[in-house]
Amino acid sequence: MSEYLMQTYARQPVAFVRGEGVWLFDLDGEKYLDALAGVAVNGLGHAHPRLAEAICTQAGRLIHTSNIYRIVEQEELAARLCQLSGLSRAFFCNSGAEANEAAIKIARLHAHHKGIENPSIVVMEKSFHGRTMATLSATGNRKVQAGFEPLVSGFVRVPFGSSEAVEALAAHHKNIVAVLVEPYQGEGGVQIPQSDYLVELRRICDEQNWLLMLDEVQTGVGRTGTWFAFQHANVMPDVMTLAKGLGSGVPIGACLAKGVAAETFTPGKHGSTFGGGPLACTAALTTLEVMESEGLLNHASTLGAFIRADLAHRLQGLAGVIEIRGQGLMIGIELDRPCGDLVKMALAEKLLINVTNDNVVRLLPPLVMKQTEASLLTEKLAGLIHKFLG
Repeated sequence: MSEYLMQTYARQPVAFVRGEGVWLFDLDGEKYLDALAGVAVNGLGHAHPRLAEAICTQAGRLIHTSNIYRIVEQEELAARLCQLSGLSRAFFCNSGAEANEAAIKIARLHAHHKGIENPSIVVMEKSFHGRTMATLSATGNRKVQAGFEPLVSGFVRVPFGSSEAVEALAAHHKNIVAVLVEPYQGEGGVQIPQSDYLVELRRICDEQNWLLMLDEVQTGVGRTGTWFAFQHANVMPDVMTLAKGLGSGVPIGACLAKGVAAETFTPGKHGSTFGGGPLACTAALTTLEVMESEGLLNHASTLGAFIRADLAHRLQGLAGVIEIRGQGLMIGIELDRPCGDLVKMALAEKLLINVTNDNVVRLLPPLVMKQTEASLLTEKLAGLIHKFLG
């Protein structure tokens, strides 16, 4: 039946019909170890009983009413996210791209309130912010942008990880209003900057009166071992975007803000038909509750360290392995050559992984993965990498 679908994905030749924890089962009942979690979405794994029950109960009660009216679950989720992050207001949408669109609109509207007619936002090379016209224009990947010109203007690009490059812009670009950056780049190859990177960006934004806007679509909601990746650096953004792991598979995105950024939108300036509906917010609230009650933040931190150390041991001395890096359960293994074939090799061994930036094996396992399952992951993956590089 795939002939009826637009050909937007190079899909793997497998369809899954059931899941349990870190395991997925295909049409033939074959069992696969999921080390990708729907690309950092299924933090609670598959078919978590508390999540399934909460979704079913809410669906039987109320699914949608519209943002014309108050939504109690949305108000509760906004309060919870603000408590966890230190930010003060939230806007809800349906995806990471939409959350980043909201952030971009906040920056531009804020600029116009300041009398800046043609504002610019600083973005990074190799970044990924989405596939809408504004977010793909902000993205630092020509493959994503090619064929969709003319792109949206108003973005100034610098190398990721270089606060000096951002600071140098201040003298030459008078219309900059914000910096939009991923704390750690995911699609860009699991790039981890120096520990003072966000601290320096915060300093620069304070000195220049710019907004610091963090795209935590992939890094947020416990993925790196803290609720949000910026908490590793002990800084506070003006704007933060979330999606992926927030709803554990139920589509939801969020744009949080504080200070002037939190007060920029007024009625009629932005909106979403489906954003922040009762069902999605219930899924998100339950996700946060389960993560807290099951101690998944600390677990992500310790299990991620175990996986990186075990892979380093198993791959020690192997020519072609450049670096194993990551934070929490966001892990990259950089090789010295394109390694897309590893995805098919792993699939044949009933292991689900991903390759990004051509030569980086990316692991984003569910936060509920057990150490025995992590050991199976490292054993299988190390064997495949040895075979691939051998």
